[in-house]
Amino acid sequence: MTTMRASFDRAAELRAEAGVIERLRADDTTRVIAVRDGRARIAGADLDEPQLLRVAPSEVGEATWALLGRDSEGVVVLLAVLTPEADTIDTAPDETWLGLRDLGARLGDEDSELLIEALALGGWLRDAPFCPTCGGGTELRQAGWSRRCLVCGREHFPRTDPAVIVAVESADGERLLLGANANWGGRMYSCFAGFTEAGESLETTVHRELAEEAGVRLATLHYVSSQPWPFPRSLMLGFRAVALDEAEVRADGEEIIDVRWFTRDEIGTALAGEGPVGLPGPASIARALITAWYEGRA
Repeated sequence: MTTMRASFDRAAELRAEAGVIERLRADDTTRVIAVRDGRARIAGADLDEPQLLRVAPSEVGEATWALLGRDSEGVVVLLAVLTPEADTIDTAPDETWLGLRDLGARLGDEDSELLIEALALGGWLRDAPFCPTCGGGTELRQAGWSRRCLVCGREHFPRTDPAVIVAVESADGERLLLGANANWGGRMYSCFAGFTEAGESLETTVHRELAEEAGVRLATLHYVSSQPWPFPRSLMLGFRAVALDEAEVRADGEEIIDVRWFTRDEIGTALAGEGPVGLPGPASIARALITAWYEGRA
């Protein structure tokens, strides 16, 4: 599994420029990605080759604005966060509003990177208008990348919460341990995941989560890659591990309702969309970890 290299320039040097959003909104070469209620405007009704739609600033009405950066062609891209009920952009018949889970891995690298950035920043702009210290109102600064409290003067930035996700294999490497989350009703199995707690290392989090959710001790553990996941503001850090003991696996009965060892053939069938067991969608790092194990990649 490879780590995705950024193809999009966030243009951080522009954020300190006074009035930069107003200047860029007045520039007819600027393009805008609009998000609304966790979804972005997408072109391509059949979803075979969808594209993240980029419109002129004049096409967008009332919104909360931020700077995303420059694309691979050097074009500046702004973010417009609309209210859920907003209808400030006319949608053509071949356009729709979709979220990251809807799109899976269908977007190109740059569009995918832009969508995740837009949804993560847009969620913070929508959900954090007040100071978490004193409750006072805030004003946007740094082109939408910080807020300053108008009461206590504290400055706040978008949060990113680290979470681990781990694919656990048997000692002989021929079986993969997956769990069914209670929220999925037993219809889908995935890797084990959990948020890092205060004062915890990533490695400690992995060991704790596996012990809590599946009753498994790990013999070895190594980091693979990461994925930003804007639901609402996570950074998923992917690991591979080998179980120390295989016989004692058990679900915690609350968050995880079933734990199973899957053979390579069973995983292959599930990846093909056949059989009774569902796996995570192609946009997720969980799917990438499972696929990498199935294909014998480190």
